Amino acid sequence: MQPATIKLFLINGSPTGLRTAEISNWTGKAIAGPRSDLDDYLKRPELATPGVYFLSGVDADSGEPILYIGEAENVAKRLKQHAKTEQKDYWVHTSAFVSKDDNLTKAHIKYIEGKLIQQAHASKRVIVMNSASSGSSLPEADRAEMDVFIERMIQLLPVLGIHHFSKPAITNPSVKKTVQPDSPDTERTILYCKVKGLIASGTRSEDGFTVFKDSQAVEDIVKSCPAGTVKLRKALVEKGIISLQDGSYIFTEDYEFSSPSAAGAFISGRSTNGLTAWVTEDNRPLKDLKS
Repeated sequence: MQPATIKLFLINGSPTGLRTAEISNWTGKAIAGPRSDLDDYLKRPELATPGVYFLSGVDADSGEPILYIGEAENVAKRLKQHAKTEQKDYWVHTSAFVSKDDNLTKAHIKYIEGKLIQQAHASKRVIVMNSASSGSSLPEADRAEMDVFIERMIQLLPVLGIHHFSKPAITNPSVKKTVQPDSPDTERTILYCKVKGLIASGTRSEDGFTVFKDSQAVEDIVKSCPAGTVKLRKALVEKGIISLQDGSYIFTEDYEFSSPSAAGAFISGRSTNGLTAWVTEDNRPLKDLKS
């Protein structure tokens, strides 16, 4: 992504309350806030215009992040309908994107919604409450313009607490580095977790710890294994991120955990101190590394 200057305005002074976010030289604007402040949120004049919105929270059963993506010609009116007529217990935070120059049409926002739903499903990092959407057909020039709009949205979303659209690191353990798309190469230390003759490799990442594709994890877990790990294993099997092969689980793609310890527990099937379980090729533990 391109470097950007973000302007964040805390409407009530709280960093987790109502806030707006903008990027310099961009026509879009984000308005975000907790559902507990929905009445004040809906009074924002920007939301009486076309836009795309996100209802986010956490799934009560699995503990995984959960997301609904929608579009409306009047965002405030649509959110009022959600609040009154739909049972969305997971919904704790709202984020909406509109245009400051009133240049978004119904076709534009349907195109944006469709693209974001596809990306959210493809990320496998969040439970998406929408089925896959084909969006709207646009002329080539409009598609290019909306694709840029989406890139800016994705750049802002982590600032608003939604991290599920960020591009994952491109990994190449053989040369011991990971590279973020659209940015210079970033050297990272590759770490290994070995248990019961199995081996997993990974590295620290922006939101925790990424375990690499082809890593192995034990099939059986101890009774005292954290409940969250048990639920996550089931979820990753269903998503096809891990598969059982010859008595162990194999990662079919890179997957980012919330911490080295969460990754270690998943690999070993028991509570694990990630700072000591993950070691370098020359057996130095993660806790001894500078970063």
